[in-house]
Amino acid sequence: MRGPLDAPALRMAWLNLQRNRLRTGLATLGIVIGVVAIAAIGITGTALQYGATQELGGLSNTVTVFPGEENEAGVVTDAQVDSIERVATGAVVVPRRTETLTVASRSERRQVNVQAMSRPAALYDAAEGTIPSPMRSGALLNAELAAELGVELGQTVSIGGRSYRIIAILDEPGGFGQGVSVVVPLDDVDGDGYDQVTVVAADGEDAQRLAAEIPAELNQREEVVGTFTPADIQETVSGFFATLNAALLGVGSISLVVAGVSILNVMLMSVVERRAEIGVFRAVGIRRREVMRMIVAEAALLGVVGGAVGVVLSVLIGYTVNGQLNGQPELVFQPRNLEFLALGFGFAVIASTVSGLYPAWKASTANPVEVLRG
Repeated sequence: MRGPLDAPALRMAWLNLQRNRLRTGLATLGIVIGVVAIAAIGITGTALQYGATQELGGLSNTVTVFPGEENEAGVVTDAQVDSIERVATGAVVVPRRTETLTVASRSERRQVNVQAMSRPAALYDAAEGTIPSPMRSGALLNAELAAELGVELGQTVSIGGRSYRIIAILDEPGGFGQGVSVVVPLDDVDGDGYDQVTVVAADGEDAQRLAAEIPAELNQREEVVGTFTPADIQETVSGFFATLNAALLGVGSISLVVAGVSILNVMLMSVVERRAEIGVFRAVGIRRREVMRMIVAEAALLGVVGGAVGVVLSVLIGYTVNGQLNGQPELVFQPRNLEFLALGFGFAVIASTVSGLYPAWKASTANPVEVLRG
């Protein structure tokens, strides 16, 4: 038993579509635009989400501890740091102080936020030089500030009126919160307590555990500390992009619906123009089911061709976007993007096929005698 879209029906449908190539091309173009609107936009959203989560992923194993709302001192005390170290066994605990100071070279000066800590090697990488651990002397500058001041590794700068030798130039920040201009030894910035404490855990799962255990240990009577981990932002970012992708897919779906209406119009016009031909088919004994199969096959072919072209264009667009945003064009073939491509192609074929049902029914139910007479 032959299926609804067997080989003879497809051959006849292909020949019929070639009769008016301009109209067929315009209908196919509508499908292509709809597929690109779904697949390419979805792939772009995935590329943006990947870039954002990668920026956060560099510090997904860290927990930042800061003074809580009920902390009267406004700082994390030494005793609290000791408690954090007891809870975070095996993790690296880095207390930090921050102060706005003037950093000057022989020709330039800048006012920047200076961070003081004893173990910066746990948080930052050096593009030039070596970051000691613990750090007891010297200063670390990021590449941008060093260029602005016109200084290089090994030269001397003034920070808050004190002279420091530059022992390392920091690498570009690799994740959220890693941006820093100047780092000096912890004891060189006076203060009672610390502005914040960074805990570097073994992995993201361990960081999430510590983010819950540290407040539980220190906030037994009042909220003296709070915690933050980039994993919290990752969840928010993922939720935002999921909503954005859903909205963009909705817009793309509208494009395909419009393309389906266009195909409906094309198929109706085709049926009107071929009334005599269809009447002859019916008069010589071609059954209604055969006529319906032929018209539906034409609509389905439009969807297949338009969907295939749209998928190819979407892959090219996704390849370019991922290359520009993330430097990894091959990410266009990750499973999430393949789902978008399959969704766009499948929607195109279904929308086209459904759009051909009414014209097919109209053609198959026409009275052959009246059609031939007309």
